[in-house]
Amino acid sequence: MYRAVRAQQEIQRFLDIEPVQVAELELDHGGVLRPGPGSPPVTHGEVFVLVRRGGRPIGTLLGSVPQGADPKTVLMDLATREQAPGPPSAGPTEGAAPTATTAQPATVPFTSVVVATRERAEKLAHALDSLLAQDHPDFEIVVVDNAPVTNATRDLVERKYAERVRYVTEPAPGLAVAHNKGVETAHGEVIAFTDDDVVADPRWLTELTAPFTADPGLGCATGLILPARLRTPAQVLLESHGGFAKGFTARMYDPQDPPADEPLFPFTAGRFGSGANMAFRTEVLRAAGGFDPATGAGTLARGGDDLYGFVRVLAGGHRLHYTPLALVWHHHRETWRDLETQAYGYGAGLTAYLTAILVNRPGLLPAFLARLPRGLAHARTLTASREAEPAADGAPGGHDARTHAWPARLSRLQRRGMLYGPVGYLRARRALRGAAR
Repeated sequence: MYRAVRAQQEIQRFLDIEPVQVAELELDHGGVLRPGPGSPPVTHGEVFVLVRRGGRPIGTLLGSVPQGADPKTVLMDLATREQAPGPPSAGPTEGAAPTATTAQPATVPFTSVVVATRERAEKLAHALDSLLAQDHPDFEIVVVDNAPVTNATRDLVERKYAERVRYVTEPAPGLAVAHNKGVETAHGEVIAFTDDDVVADPRWLTELTAPFTADPGLGCATGLILPARLRTPAQVLLESHGGFAKGFTARMYDPQDPPADEPLFPFTAGRFGSGANMAFRTEVLRAAGGFDPATGAGTLARGGDDLYGFVRVLAGGHRLHYTPLALVWHHHRETWRDLETQAYGYGAGLTAYLTAILVNRPGLLPAFLARLPRGLAHARTLTASREAEPAADGAPGGHDARTHAWPARLSRLQRRGMLYGPVGYLRARRALRGAAR
């Protein structure tokens, strides 16, 4: 009875979540306010704001514009009051290799951008439009149509993008398989990956790939992911608990100099970035064997392909760099059912990728076992239901304000997913062997 009552309370709290506007605020030039990608002009009400200085993302804030007030004036005042003197650091952390944050065209490598997609032609069109508007001087775009059931994606590319976008198909379902097809067919020195439900900032590709020129030992780079829309309770709830963003301070992860504040390194790969915004040095990714095809969305493992790639690169002795200057806007899932699927899938993907790492790199087992007690404690914290609470560090600079409680049901689903992940991965491997016969 108690659980049923609590479930009803959680559902009602979820349904009561109001939509939030998304906007960008440039602090220079007297302040410039514009709506987020695909959003209408800002009016009164709650606004999630990306704060920029000189075009660079430096933080986010959540503000409220009163009825009849000028949104730009209100939000500029809020940003000025909450921002510490000078912009938050967007450069490398101490000891990190130098990063070209203001790269000129000659300093970025030829890059292949791979977008895996499946039957989402309308969203894909928005993503491709933003990719074709990149200021990077030398790149190609490869669309991998994964296990298509219609000709919608092929028709879109051939009709609208044929001269700028290369279309390939991968009949086997699974995100990792589709990404591996992109790795196989890419021509670039660097391979960047993003999703079909993002809008890329015009400097995204330049900022994501410039670090590879600055640091020959770099194997992977990841970037900032912010919400394109916060129109539904599911989207607002997810972003209230951090979404996909990893903060506004650049960071280098070096296997030769493990971070002191990451005792589980490198197994907490979710801290490094996400698959919607990542790039690899092509020769490094190919040498690592690409992504494990038994991981990722579309497989029985449910996810974890990006995390697998991060750890394989680090285990190979290469550095990984996170930069908040490389920004994409992501269309979060929209419904409660989507959140349930996502919570279970994230839990499954987490333990599936760990299983994949240990199966493919058994030499990492001693290090994994040494970190296991702390890892279990971290997993309990990661999947705990969380009450609403204000951000500890204010804004801009971070946006995990937890303005809404995280439902216990989603925590339970994530834990169930974690229990299932190793089983799902092994089943996915078995399915791949069966299909190969």
